[in-house]
Parts: sequence; C-alpha cells; structure tokens
Amino acid sequence: MGNIFFNVKQILKMLTQNFLLPVVYEFWRLIYRGKKADLIIFADAHHHSLPVSMECMHQALEDKGYSLTDVFCDYESLSAAGVFFQAAKFMRLYARASHVFICDNFLPVSSCRKREDTTVVQLWHSCGALKKTGYDARDDIPAHYVGNIYKNYNLVTVSAPYAVPALSGAMRQPEGVVRATGVSRTDIYYDPAFQKRCREKFRQEHPEAEGKKVILWAPTFRGNAGRPREVGFQAVTALEEEMGEKYFFLKKLHPHMEKWFPFSNSKIPTEELLAVADLLITDYSSIVFDYCFQGRPFVLFAPDLEEYEADRGFYLDYETLGPYLARNDAELKTAVREALREENPDWIRSFREFHVSACDGHATERILRLLKL
Repeated sequence: MGNIFFNVKQILKMLTQNFLLPVVYEFWRLIYRGKKADLIIFADAHHHSLPVSMECMHQALEDKGYSLTDVFCDYESLSAAGVFFQAAKFMRLYARASHVFICDNFLPVSSCRKREDTTVVQLWHSCGALKKTGYDARDDIPAHYVGNIYKNYNLVTVSAPYAVPALSGAMRQPEGVVRATGVSRTDIYYDPAFQKRCREKFRQEHPEAEGKKVILWAPTFRGNAGRPREVGFQAVTALEEEMGEKYFFLKKLHPHMEKWFPFSNSKIPTEELLAVADLLITDYSSIVFDYCFQGRPFVLFAPDLEEYEADRGFYLDYETLGPYLARNDAELKTAVREALREENPDWIRSFREFHVSACDGHATERILRLLKL
C-alpha cells in the first residue's frame, strides 16, 4: 500500500511541476512584466513556521533592514488540492522575487523557467555528505520521475570542500553552484547565549534529568514518504533499562517519521538538545555533523549497515566516521559505556576539520557577501 501511495504522489508531483505550476508562473510573469524583481522570499514546504535552517539568514537580513516575505506551509498536512493552492500562491510571489531562500527540496521553485534576475539560494539543511541523497538515492527520486527537482538553483551552500562534488552530482548542478561557504544555521552553535538558552529550556522541560548524564538517540529517516522504517528503538530502550537511574535517555526521531512512530519523548527541537547531550547515538543521520560542534563523542548504531549500504549507499567509508561503531545490542552497550568515559576526544577535532571546515561561525555573512546583500 505504501508503494502505491508513493507512486501516486510522484505522478501528481510530475503533473504539477511540468504542467500546472509553469502555467501559473507565466501568467504572473506577464502581469509583472517590466516590473523590478523586488521580493526576498523565504519558502519551505515542510514547516508551518520559519525552519531552524533559515533562522540565522532570516535574522541577518532583517538586521540589515530588508523586508522579507515568508511562505511556510507543511504540504504533508494538506490534500492534493491544498498543496496546489499553496504552491500557486508561491508562484505569484516567485514571479516578483529578487531572491528566494529555501533549505530543503521545494518543488515550486523548480517548476518553471524563472526570470534571470531571480536568484535561488538553497541553504541545504544537512552538513557534510554521508548517505546518498537526491538523484543518487532511489528512495528520494525514483528513476521514472520526469522533471528536475533541483532546477533553477543559483547557489547551494555546503559545510566543507569534500561535500561539493557529492552534492553537485546528487542535485545535478553545474560547476560553481554548490559552494563550500559553510552552512548558515551552524553559526548559532558558536553563540554562547544560544547554548545557555538550550540548557535552561531543557532544565525547565525535563527537571527529572537533573544530575544525570543525558544520552540522545536521534536516528535518520529510512524508506520513503509512503513507507518509512524504524530501526533501533527496542535496542535503545533495553539499554536505557540496563543503565539505570543515573542516565536520562532522550529519543528524537526524524520529523518525517514521528507521525508513523510516536517514540520521541521531548518536544524540544533536536538542534537544541545537542547542547545538553553528553552522548549522541545515531545511525546514518547528518546530525553527527551538528553534534561535533559540542566537542563530545558519538556512537554509531548500525545493525542494518549492509542492507542500508546496498539500498542507499554512502559518499564516504562509513566505518571510518568514528571509533564507536555498534552493529548489535551487545556492541551498543559496550560502545556507549566506553564513549561516556572519554573526555575531550582528539578525533572529534579532526572530524570537524574535515566535515565542517567551512562552518566557523561566519557562514551567514560569507553567503551574504557572495550574494551582495
């Protein structure tokens, strides 16, 4: 049933991208013919409000005095007709845009031949380049899909030079579009006030964690929108029971999985929980690249590594990512206990130098200089 839903959804997306939205855009382009492109738009189809990945850039432009137009709506919560209506509203604004900022796949921006004086900036939400994505991953874009999901991009921002060829291929971008400018949202990790707010919020929301070591389990999204999969919950729950009252376990699933698997036990966004976690347990999630700014170790729990590598694959050797790799429940227990004993690990510093070398706390201003904003 999941595959049927997924394939029907792809057909509707192709119809919308290739026929319906281009007509809407051209209509408004004719209406605004001769008028200056004057809107700076922030748009996203996965949230009803400003996504974390856009906050630093949004604030920086407001501080510079720019007037911004926000277009946020979680398309998953709408009917097919509702999605088209919201996308059509965006196309009207798009026809007047000087700049459009997105941070994830956003089909409307790629659904037409945009005017030349409109600049589309993809503030890609993930750091690094770990698991295959985009056109390199069968679960993301099926082989029969007609239409370029990543059309019209002028700039894609990534965290380090090594990620440039990987993301260029995954998004089918010409040379020079994907740039190692650093990822805008990572600037917040260098802000002591942000770190303090995260700790205070956590104490208010989870007073039961006071005086305990905090272990955060944050796995990646598996499968596709029609058939997501969960791996690891039972093993982590068993570990929690064994380790006892001295430890507080946080469980945060990928936002696209929470409606299918309601396992998360905190309402605080994952990015804010990183500041309080003494240890991260994840699998193939790019959250490891965010967590490395904290300077604390992480454990990779990958009981389905061979299957995952065969189905999706990686841009680098997964087993060299860190020293704590567990393939089963017993190895997970050992890895967690060893990692908790480690302080100021040198390998985290070299990890940061390779995977997030361009994320130095000044990525947002670097991107703005590049855009001449």
